[in-house]
Amino acid sequence: MGSPCELKLSGDPALCQQVAADCQREAARFERRYSRFTSDSITAQINASAGGAVVPIDAECRAILDYAGVCWSLSDGLFDITSGVLRRVWTKGRTQLPTPDELYPILALIDWQKVELSEAGVRLGMPGMEIDLGGVVKEYAADALAQRIRSAGIESAVVNLGGDIFCIGANPEGQPWRIGIKNPGGPGAIAQVGIANAGLATSGGYERYLEIEGKRLSHLLNPATGMPVESLASVSVIADQSVVAGSIATIALLKGQADGLDWLRTLECDFLAIDASGQFFARQGQVGDEMSASGLDQKFTRLNTNELI
Repeated sequence: MGSPCELKLSGDPALCQQVAADCQREAARFERRYSRFTSDSITAQINASAGGAVVPIDAECRAILDYAGVCWSLSDGLFDITSGVLRRVWTKGRTQLPTPDELYPILALIDWQKVELSEAGVRLGMPGMEIDLGGVVKEYAADALAQRIRSAGIESAVVNLGGDIFCIGANPEGQPWRIGIKNPGGPGAIAQVGIANAGLATSGGYERYLEIEGKRLSHLLNPATGMPVESLASVSVIADQSVVAGSIATIALLKGQADGLDWLRTLECDFLAIDASGQFFARQGQVGDEMSASGLDQKFTRLNTNELI
């Protein structure tokens, strides 16, 4: 899935081996089915038919597209899976900001409302449009693998698909799983979180970014302007599902720092946001250097070490 993936399973060794192999096959299926880099994926088929015929889809693909629509609505259009076409302008190695003349024809192709979902399937309303499910599928797959693990009878496990995580039950010591939150400004972890039976996702520009004219720019682009968003350095969210945690974290970043924090505090989920200066934010407000676990929405704690948990 374009990033390191990891399973931690606790239980009968033979069962764990069997389930791990099953999960590996299922993760590979998600990759083949939804990657825009795979020529015969459903994503590639939908994109190739843009402006043309309806492409039949199965219930799983429909559920993913329906959820993408929910994210578009919740974000006031900022989370738009048709905005991936902006990569045509923001090419790797670019050294200058794009001009309005470069952006205008691409921005005309971005519009979730032109993704036509019907009983027959899905159709992109304009030639040249594309969808990119990368902001949804990895988290959706983490939840799907967690469900398979539970159904197999394993009650203690961690699914980690490139940082999109679901923790099942407690760890082998009977405690919540301890997960490190990466320092967006340097190596190692800056905080840790203990969770059980929940999803965790972190979004930020510290690993994927653009560097133009000596300035580091976020890889997250505003679909209305085509320009990188200026926002928090990272947002980590705990939710009942990994896909929900991931979309909340991404939407918060897309909204910008002030609006993103205000929006996060309206939601019933634990979060940790970190700005460019390293300041921590949680539902209660700004969090100083001296704090307890309860100072960070119950579950997050600051680390005084750069060692990942």
